[in-house]
Formats: sequence, C-alpha cells, structure tokens
Amino acid sequence: MKNKKDSLKVFKRAHHINREDLGEEHPYGDSGQAILLVVFLVIWVLDSFIFKLSTVLAKYIPLYLRLILAGLVFMVSAYLAQSGLRVVFSEVRDPPQVIKTGVFSRMRHPIYLAALLFYAGLIFTTLSLISLAFWVGIFIFYNYIATFEEKRLEQKFGQEYVIYQKKVPKWLPCLRSSVLNSEN
Repeated sequence: MKNKKDSLKVFKRAHHINREDLGEEHPYGDSGQAILLVVFLVIWVLDSFIFKLSTVLAKYIPLYLRLILAGLVFMVSAYLAQSGLRVVFSEVRDPPQVIKTGVFSRMRHPIYLAALLFYAGLIFTTLSLISLAFWVGIFIFYNYIATFEEKRLEQKFGQEYVIYQKKVPKWLPCLRSSVLNSEN
C-alpha cells in the first residue's frame, strides 16, 4: 500500500509518470501556478467588480472593444495551450529528444505564454491596473520556472538544446517558418 506522501507525489506529477522523455519541472511550478491563479482571480474580482480602485481606464474604452480584444487574446491563449499540450503529451519520444515541432518551433514556452495571455485577457475586460501590476509579478514567476526548466534541459540534452535556445525565442513567437532550419 502506498503511503500518503507517495500518493501526493503521484497527484502532483501524474502527467510525468513514466515519461523520461519530458524535461524536469520546477518543484513548486504547479503549486505556484495554482496559488497565483487563485490570488490573481481574487484581486481581479475585488478590484474589477467590488472596490473598483484601479479601473479608471475602463470608462474611456467601451466595453465591447475590451471584450473583442479579450476574446482575441483568449483565442490565442487557447490555441497555444492546446497546441503545446498536444505536442508534449501526444507521443512518447524514445529516445528522449528536444521538442522542436509545432508551436515549439516558434517559441520555447507556448504553454506558459498561454497562461500569461489568459491573465491578460481578464485584465483587458476590466482594465484593472492592480491586476496588471500583479500580472507583472506572475510573469516574473513564469520566467523563473521557465529558466529553471531550461537549465535542466541544457543538462539533459546539451548542445542540442543550446542551439535550439539560440534559434527559437523564449516568449515571443518567431514568425519565420524556417527558424530551426536557418544557419544562424
């Protein structure tokens, strides 16, 4: 029978069980993301709908424009999350290798960017400046865990990952279709 600690470990990393082809995540990445989401939503709801301390810009930009912009951001977010997760979890790569296909051929962290864009979409709906300030902190956290994971990938894949880092941007998608095939 498994002890409680082993059960918790399985719960936290169920998507990594028996997947040697996947990189190592930051030990507090999942819990940090969950905590930040809850705190952000509380701050956003309180500022946007109850106290309205920093939503002064909302009176200058019509709601329909903010909702259109937020909708577009949510669509891009959903596309990046779905595409990134499909590439990562659709197949086991044996032997393990750097993932350079799909959205990973254009940016190194599409799933994290999708999460950041989700937050941004909420911010666009109400233009909460307090939420925007907190979003900057969330970005710093995501950049920290992404950097941690990249160091582990460098250790695991060596020069192959270093070359990938030089050719593919960390956050903003590269629009050139042949970025991985270029010489520089």
